[in-house]
Amino acid sequence: PKTMTVEPDIVASTKPDIVAVSKERPGSLKVPPPRPPPPVAPPRRQKKKSANETPENEDEPKGLLTPTSEAIESLTKELERSLDMKGATSGSTLVKIQTSFKPAEEASAAVGEKESPALPRLRSASGRPLTDEEILEQVMIKNLDTGELVPLSQAEDKLPKCMNPLSLHIIRRTKEYVSNNSLNKDDSDTESVEGQADRGKTMHQAEEKLKKGTKQLKKLFGKAVEKSVSKIKEIKDEVFAGEDSSSSDDETDTRTIKIKSSSSNKGPYEFDQLRLVQDLSGEHTGAVWTMKFSCCGRLLATAGQDNILRVWVLKGAHVYFDEMRHKYAMEARASPSPSQESSPAHSQTGSGTPSEEPVEHEGPFRQIPFCSYRGHTADVLDLSWSKNYFILSSSMDKTVRLWHISRRECLCCFQHIDFVTAIAFHPRDDRYFLSGSLDGKLRLWNIPDKKVALWNELDGDIKLITAANFCENGRFAVVGTYDGRCIFFDTEHLKYFTQIHVRSTRGKNSKGRKITGIEQLPGEHKILVTSNDSRVRLYDLRDLSLSCKYKGGTNTSSQIKASLSHNGKFIVCGSEDHYIYIWKTYYDYSKFTSVRRDRNDFWEAFR
Repeated sequence: PKTMTVEPDIVASTKPDIVAVSKERPGSLKVPPPRPPPPVAPPRRQKKKSANETPENEDEPKGLLTPTSEAIESLTKELERSLDMKGATSGSTLVKIQTSFKPAEEASAAVGEKESPALPRLRSASGRPLTDEEILEQVMIKNLDTGELVPLSQAEDKLPKCMNPLSLHIIRRTKEYVSNNSLNKDDSDTESVEGQADRGKTMHQAEEKLKKGTKQLKKLFGKAVEKSVSKIKEIKDEVFAGEDSSSSDDETDTRTIKIKSSSSNKGPYEFDQLRLVQDLSGEHTGAVWTMKFSCCGRLLATAGQDNILRVWVLKGAHVYFDEMRHKYAMEARASPSPSQESSPAHSQTGSGTPSEEPVEHEGPFRQIPFCSYRGHTADVLDLSWSKNYFILSSSMDKTVRLWHISRRECLCCFQHIDFVTAIAFHPRDDRYFLSGSLDGKLRLWNIPDKKVALWNELDGDIKLITAANFCENGRFAVVGTYDGRCIFFDTEHLKYFTQIHVRSTRGKNSKGRKITGIEQLPGEHKILVTSNDSRVRLYDLRDLSLSCKYKGGTNTSSQIKASLSHNGKFIVCGSEDHYIYIWKTYYDYSKFTSVRRDRNDFWEAFR
């Protein structure tokens, strides 16, 4: 590895060549080849079977090196270990992928040349500066629904408002977009437009018949029938209330929750008594792109467009974490007083604290952030908590920053070549974390050693990592891509294992769409995958089969991703139609005779 000059930004490549994938077992390579061609995906069952076999060269050292430079057999086999403050703050606070930034810029430019052949001109032939509209007219974007090429200025009018800047950047890089008027139609398992029109005609005809019948009955029976008819209308409105998603909500109060359900979901309902408990608006400026609860559930981290990471604490846990912060501060021989960002006297909210006191007593969270961290220079895209309250934040400024709730400053900054779209602490050893970037590289970082321990690169024409996470208790690292693939790497050597193509069998969604989220189902060998075809899918990792597909929400261009309840019984996901959708992970199909068990459109939603 010392003589390798092909990949100057990383220590060494562990990506096998085609022959190694097809003939040799994992761990049998003595010297990793420099930048080999992309591996061919092996048969799923055979590859999974071979991964459980014992390697031929048992005496060969493998795995990572611990911070004490002792050889370990595997990350996934060693005892659970934790990151401490000494390991987080040791060494340099700024970790660069390479010693010089010049090659990194050249590498980034090379990636841009491959994926964006022609950059828009900023001046005319005569040297006149072009207007914004003229520049946007030069960038042609392909509509994936119709195949039509339109200027970027026209495409932006058809996209959802307040769109994630990462999604806009990916649209510019790939020159592809999905129009907002094709939200949930034309899929193999969705209701057709003609069917919706027929249902509308049927409802209209029923109303006309009801009016005619009312006039005839009025002549015969008088006012007694009018009361009965009014009751029938009320029942009819209640039945179709869940199906009418196009009704206007502008007249409702902002504190009012509108609840609806799918036409196939006849109850009993789990979330029909929802009420608004607390609103933490006022601190963040602009959109909030990511939110994560700590492992204990008592802290909530939020970040987004204003580049600031904020941590909120439950009222009942504030004393505990405040004492923890003072303890760490005393150990570091620093001032034990809380930071200005978390002090009520230095609150950044525009209104005074007395006006917020009534709200303070209603919700579970303190209305003032426990911590506020500044350091990023662009939108924050993803967050990750460790089990001992370290926080990782990734941003469009091409960095990952490490924080701790007891410190007000950034503990370490890990630089990348491109936007960092996804990060995740290793679930068993949080001295390591995973980062996925738009440069197509998956990196496993060693925090105490302040370096990249392992890395691998995606194959394909468009190497864009849009989601990443660990599964099977850290045994595998999963990467979601722009073209709808979930690629699995074994964490021991970060070598390619297998992949899943997340797509429908037919229809317009037969072409894979961007993966926006990957979550592990608690206590089971299953993962939940969110994609930009407005679907959430549950896959069984034992045979890589599709267990269930959840539909109802709208997610065509955003970075929306579904989450699981703490016990895994419910799935919740945002939507571009401003609703929050909830499904039962395992719906009771016993009362149905002819319903597909691998499809779930029995949702409840609130706004």
